[in-house]
Amino acid sequence: MLSEREVVSTLNMLRNEHLDVRTVTLGVSLFDCVSHDPDLFMDNIRAKLARYSARLVPVCEEIADRYGIPVVNKRISVSPVAVVAGPFGAGLMVKICKALDEAAEEARVDFLGGFSALVEKGFSKGDRALIDSLPDALAETSRVCSSINVASSRAGINMDAVAVMGQRILDVAAKTPDGVGCAKLVVFANIPQDVPFMAGAYLGVGEPDAVINVGVSGPGVVRKAIDRALEKGRASGRSLTLLDIAEVIKKTAYKVTRVGEMIGSEVAEKLGIPFGVADLSLAPTPAVGDSVGEIFQSLGLSSIGAPGSTAVLAMLNDAVKKGGAFAASSVGGLSGAFIPVSEDSSIEAAAAAGLLTIEKLEAMTSVCSVGLDMIAIPGDTPSSTIAAIIADEMAIGVINHKTTAVRLIPAPGKKAGDIVSFGGLLGKAAVMATPKGNAEAFINLGGRIPAPIHSLKN
Repeated sequence: MLSEREVVSTLNMLRNEHLDVRTVTLGVSLFDCVSHDPDLFMDNIRAKLARYSARLVPVCEEIADRYGIPVVNKRISVSPVAVVAGPFGAGLMVKICKALDEAAEEARVDFLGGFSALVEKGFSKGDRALIDSLPDALAETSRVCSSINVASSRAGINMDAVAVMGQRILDVAAKTPDGVGCAKLVVFANIPQDVPFMAGAYLGVGEPDAVINVGVSGPGVVRKAIDRALEKGRASGRSLTLLDIAEVIKKTAYKVTRVGEMIGSEVAEKLGIPFGVADLSLAPTPAVGDSVGEIFQSLGLSSIGAPGSTAVLAMLNDAVKKGGAFAASSVGGLSGAFIPVSEDSSIEAAAAAGLLTIEKLEAMTSVCSVGLDMIAIPGDTPSSTIAAIIADEMAIGVINHKTTAVRLIPAPGKKAGDIVSFGGLLGKAAVMATPKGNAEAFINLGGRIPAPIHSLKN
């Protein structure tokens, strides 16, 4: 535990730099809610979520007020619905999604994750039903998020699932204004079981019946720490090297993680359930000063996307993980740096100015957390192109034994260069041109790309 002196010192320093706890996510297992009767199943879900989540928001607000650090989002994650609702068809999946949405509204949480399927090696009946239900389910709810895991380093890439998701993303976009429903849908390789961030959060099958996971974000804090260190170096006549700056990032990540784990542990204690993990992911918002992209400028690049961006991101991601791992007893989730285009004002500006392309973003995802995130693309993009972009990103994750993901938003009626606004934390984005070329014949081959040889570690 932190000493009282450490708590006061760390909180006083970080409070002035607008540190927040980005999310406290309550994970709830739905396995004991299972029933062959769909109405009973949904009643069981509502009752269990109400039992565990009734005090989540009040407790988070109480602790946030005490320490002066906002808990920006309060969220719920549940067991993968494709598993617990396996016997039901697509129509009932939509009803279950609505029941989850109602439970989330009752609990006053921002989002609920876990309308999910794990199909890296093939489809079950429940998987197919859930994926088929996505357009209606996400169009008719406001808080439910969906994640579909189509690849893993152990199983390879399920290209049949990739092809289906290319089409489902278009279907979801067509049913929601400016395609915003796709902001609640993410396609993964190597999805973690304990991630607290949306849209990927779900509660893995090996997790407790209920658990608190916390996501702490501090891109603005990291940038200010770097700027202070550089200014101090100039004032003393000493030029800092990248090695020095990596140390600054690591120490800052350490302090931020300590705060997050402290708050998450206290929430868990007051709710009487276990604390799970602290996820230190530099997750930006559209607000100026809360940007991962601005860190690139502090480190001497004209903008994110300039030559050197991949190297900067690799250093940033590594330093964040080192600092967080040393600070917390249990670090999990994603824990690194996010580069969501619409949710980061600096990244969005670089994309709008043509300084950042999907191809460059894909290269950068080889060294960061998650992947191609919150990218608006033309509404008439073929499903095979979307599927091929997903396949490329999944390959990066599978080969490198890391989590990667794709959250693309085809904006109906929009073309490259147009602006779409999603509102709130989702921000706005210039529609980005997709890579040229045709991948339809490749996607139509289907089947499974085998796991790499280094997956055989037994």
